[in-house]
Amino acid sequence: MKKIFTLLLTIIISIGSLVGCSNTSNDDNKTVKLGVTGEEHEIWDLVKEKLAKEDINLEIISFSDYIRPNLALSEGEIDLNAFQHHAYLENFNAERKLDLVSIGDTVFAPMAIYPGKLKSLDEIKEKSTIAVPNDATNLGRALILLQSVGLIKLKEDVGLLPTLKDIVENTKNIEIKELVATQIPRSLQDIDVAVINSGVAVNAKLSPTEDALFIEDSSLEISKPYINLIAARSKDKDNEVYKKVVKAYQSQEIKDAINKLFKGESIPAF
Repeated sequence: MKKIFTLLLTIIISIGSLVGCSNTSNDDNKTVKLGVTGEEHEIWDLVKEKLAKEDINLEIISFSDYIRPNLALSEGEIDLNAFQHHAYLENFNAERKLDLVSIGDTVFAPMAIYPGKLKSLDEIKEKSTIAVPNDATNLGRALILLQSVGLIKLKEDVGLLPTLKDIVENTKNIEIKELVATQIPRSLQDIDVAVINSGVAVNAKLSPTEDALFIEDSSLEISKPYINLIAARSKDKDNEVYKKVVKAYQSQEIKDAINKLFKGESIPAF
């Protein structure tokens, strides 16, 4: 009898352990690690609150550059990231041979030209210096922006990724300095003007709508590749929990919060 009791107890404990493991696994599946850049993520904090009501724990992980969030996603350190636009992701995938995909659009964050030592574009003269981001997609975007204000001219049909070698006209012999995007705001006192991504600008307490000398037009067709997105590994593109993250972000509540918080510095693209 004692042996039977012991056997039954062992079976009960084993079943309990299996159930416990199963519950833990389910909980793990509902924790989503999201990579972002910078320390300001008020909108994602609101999304986190919305997801908590669905028993989904959104863990927000901040990175200080534009490289590591995609590598961390590819390597499985995080589940999703939200910091880049379509053109950047496409180029990053090609360069690093990764298989990351967009699972939803977020905002259009306009790139703009900001004052450094000079306080207007009219002050730009012979051999003035302009800082631009050094990563391929944002460099190309910056050069297209400089062309749109008449400071340089690029080769025809150069596409979205022009480089300094594609400049065919620079009548003022402007010196264009390529810098890491996140370092540009700290260099404003050393250069004449700078082209800065909206997210980097906001993190540096610069306002595209109030401080910029010139800002991208979000209504133009050429602006569409620069809509920001939520990225996942290709194999996870149909993950139901991740779809709930996208749905929580692409809600009227979050759209209203973006408009209220950023006042045109980031524009909802959903």
